[in-house]
This record gives sequence, C-alpha cells and structure tokens, in this order.
Amino acid sequence: MNVNGNENDSRGTPTLFWPEAMRVAPQLLDEAPAGARRRRYALLINPFYPKDPHASFGKHVLTPTLALTSVAAATPAGWEVRYFDENLLHGPPPLDPLPEVVGITVHLTFAERAYALARHYRRRGCKVVLGGLHVLSCPQEAAPHADALALGDGVEVWPQILRDLAGDSPDDLADAAAPREGCEDPARKPALSIHTERERIAGTPVYRGDFRRSYRDDPPPRRDLLPRRSFLTTSSLIATRGCHNRCGFCYLSTDGLQMPYRMRDPEQIAAEFSADEQPYGVFIDNNLGSSREYLRRLCRALRPLNKIWSAAVTIDVTEDPQLVRDMALAGCTGVFIGFESLTDQNLSDAGKRTPRPADYGRRVRILHDSGIQVNGSFVLGFDHDGPDVFARTAEWVEENRLECATFHILTPYPGTPLFRQMEAEGRLLHRDWSRYDTAHVVFQPRRMTVEQLQAGYAWLYQRLFSHRSIWRRRPEDPRAVPAYLAMSYLYKRSNYLWHLLIRNELVHSVWRPLVELTRLRHLRFREELAQRPLESPLPSRGAVISAGV
Repeated sequence: MNVNGNENDSRGTPTLFWPEAMRVAPQLLDEAPAGARRRRYALLINPFYPKDPHASFGKHVLTPTLALTSVAAATPAGWEVRYFDENLLHGPPPLDPLPEVVGITVHLTFAERAYALARHYRRRGCKVVLGGLHVLSCPQEAAPHADALALGDGVEVWPQILRDLAGDSPDDLADAAAPREGCEDPARKPALSIHTERERIAGTPVYRGDFRRSYRDDPPPRRDLLPRRSFLTTSSLIATRGCHNRCGFCYLSTDGLQMPYRMRDPEQIAAEFSADEQPYGVFIDNNLGSSREYLRRLCRALRPLNKIWSAAVTIDVTEDPQLVRDMALAGCTGVFIGFESLTDQNLSDAGKRTPRPADYGRRVRILHDSGIQVNGSFVLGFDHDGPDVFARTAEWVEENRLECATFHILTPYPGTPLFRQMEAEGRLLHRDWSRYDTAHVVFQPRRMTVEQLQAGYAWLYQRLFSHRSIWRRRPEDPRAVPAYLAMSYLYKRSNYLWHLLIRNELVHSVWRPLVELTRLRHLRFREELAQRPLESPLPSRGAVISAGV
C-alpha cells in the first residue's frame, strides 16, 4: 500500500493516504531535557493511537473525550491540572515543568503506548496513575507500569489518589475533605485515609470507583483545559450513563464493569451546553434514548438554546414518532445507530434487543421525515456472516439513503462474553492488543476466511466513500443535496485536508462557519417542521454535520 498517495495502484484499486503522523506515535527520547518537578501539578494524557486510513481522520477531532476532562473536574483545590492529547499532532507530552502526578487513560488498542508514556515519566520521578476500561479488564497487566490503578469511576477516586500520592498529612486531608458550601459532591471526599490498608495488585495500590452512585452529583467537565482550535466542537456532552442492552461483544459487558443506567438533570445538561458557547454539541452517551421519558424532558430543556446536536440512540426510538420530532425540534441533526447486523440470528446471538432488521428501513424513514440524518454502524464477521455480507450491507445502506455508515470488524474485547467464547473455541489468532481496534481481524471467522473478512471491510469503506455511492444516497429533497454533498466530500474523501487541519490547529476555524450555517438552516427547518402534522412526511433537508462521524 502506498501510504502517501491516493492514486490508483497497478490493479486500479485506490490506495490510501496514511501519513506517518497518523500511524506512528511521536518518539519518546530518554535524553529529552526536563524541567524541575512542580509540586501539586497533575498532567492528564490521552495517548496516541494509529488512525484507520479507510475511515475519515475527521472523526478523531470531532469532539474531545470526556473521560479526562471529567476527572480533571474532580481535582482537589490547590492542584494545577493540564490536559494533553497526543492525537492532535503536537508531538510528545511536555516535560517542563515535570508533573508530580501523571494520569493516563488506557484503552485496549493503545495500551502499549500508555505503558511507554508511564515509563517515560516514572524514570523522571513522576507518579503515574493508570485508569480506563483496559485497566479494569487487565489490571495485572497494567499494575507494573503504575504507582496507582483507578478501577471503575475515576471521578470518584481521583481526589483520594492525588492526596495519597502527594503524601498529604491527616490535617491536609481533613481540610480537603470539607465540602464546599452548598456542595455534597462525594467525588470530593476521600474514600479512605492514607493510613488505611488498601488493596494492591502486584504491589500497586488499587482505587475502586463505583458507577452505581448518583451521576447528577458529578462536577461539570473542565472544558476550559481543552485546545479549542483543535476540535470541531468542545461541547462533548453526556446526559446518561449505561445502556438497556448488554451485547456480548460490547465493552459494557466487560467483567467487573457495573454501570447501571443513570441520568443527570436535563437542566444541568442544557446549562453546560449553553455555557460552552458552541453552536454544535455531541452527546457521547452509549444510548441517549434508553429512557424515552428522560429524552423527552431533555429535548424540552435543549430546545430554547437554538443549537444543533447529534447523539447515539438505538433504532427503537422510532417507536415514538412524536419523540423523534421532539428531538429534531430541539436541534438534533443526526443520530448514530448501531444496527450491528441485518441478520436476525446474529443479533440474537449477541443478546441485542432490537426490532427486526426487516423493519429497519421503515424506521430510518421516520428519522429522515424529521430531518435527522442517520449514521449506521455495522459489525462484520458474526458467525452467521458469509462472504456475501459486504455487498448485502452496502446495498441496504444505499437503498435506504443512509447519509453515513461506519463499519467494524467483530472484535472480542478482553473480559467480555465474546472473548471468553472465542478463547474457549480456540479462535483467537493472537493477543496483540494494538490490533484489537475493529479494523483488523483478530479471530478465525466461522463462515469465511480471515483474508475475506479483512478485504471485505476495506471494500465496504471504498464503496461507501465512492462518488457513485455518495450520489446514490443523496437526500430526496433537492434543497438538501448541496449540504449533503459538502458533508460527504469534506468528511469522507478529504483525509489530506484533515491531516493539514489537525497538524496546523485549524479544525475549529475552518469548520465553525460551516457548523454555524448548518445551525441557521436548521432553525428555519424547525419552523417548517413545527407547522406540519405528525403524519405528514417532511422532505429531509440534510445537514453538514453527521453524528458519530
């Protein structure tokens, strides 16, 4: 593969633009100069991970992760905290000044990079805290690389970790634990004294946070720490936690992860969205529609803001067409829907509660009738998938005019029922976690070869990003076509441009006018939608922004 060009190869197959900066982490030099260590300074790092050249680079800078900014919000008074994302192409994380504590989020696919960063800072005398889902599923692996492990809800345990690593005295702990006036936030109260015996794994102290506690008590994320120029929007929003589904392949089914459905007050979310002064927000909830009554209340709170937003929901939200319309009137321009498969047996085996795939098309139309774009997510390689799954999926996406589609190779995450099944059947090919990224085949498929599954995944992206497919999926309303084409080509076929924008911190500057234009168009669309009877379909008007891109 020619990783620097996009001309056709000798077989006529388009090659992929995949520059080194998007596939290789910045070098960590042992001899790199470092400043003096600064007391009570914590640095939070989102490690680098290689970008899939088949998909758009834009999805990595759509909006920042909330994990680290939420942890930052729980930092005790008297501490300085900073945020650094290696994926923004600013080079390796800073060493001047040296932080007292480094917090690193660890995902399966970039675990080795996270451990390299931990070594980089620990050899300079910094204390390292590792947290994230991979730490929860593989704590024995992570423990040797850390001075503390955060398992579960990091917001709850972060204050205590800092106090313990800083060696605060009992008097300091008492002062820090005193609740602020009018604040009953349990995340700011230490769970244990530093003198209390603590669980350890391989000698590393373990701090366990409980996702079952009240979610509405969490402080708002520290968006002020984010480099706004590097993201399309900094309004990452999360209103709910958990999902009513427990699919066997999903990370929510990881052993030890107890994440019941929790909701924050809609007024809290509206206030956060308003305060960030961004025209567009992205809800990163697993399923914003798990509670339809809650979603209805949230829409009422968001509607007066006159902003636009996108979210992940399940297709059964269409069982209430009035709710779909309420979403549109509140500013929803797009939804990310995990269809997963068009085969009933695959969905049944995965334990996903969903309407029959035969009814998916009608339900997509309900969303389109309210002007809501659909980004469909599909998992490839289930046990009932044969080599014909790729063409069938592409045809269905095009016939139903999905504005965007995202594809994933079935990946057995450690600690999930799917992983245990694959392990018991001897179908795992290796445990190189860096390739457990849903873009590589890491198991033996049942009804096709490894090579067929890998090639079919690449073919689907090639087809859906083709001129023919983009045109075939255009909106039925001619007025919506220009905006749809702009989104499709700027997002799907412009990785050269995305690399340039990310490297030069131009993402926000270039996209902000387009987002604002979309918002103004959608405000006019809402006026028209509000006057239409519910049973009267309204031609989809399209939008520049698509959910979950």
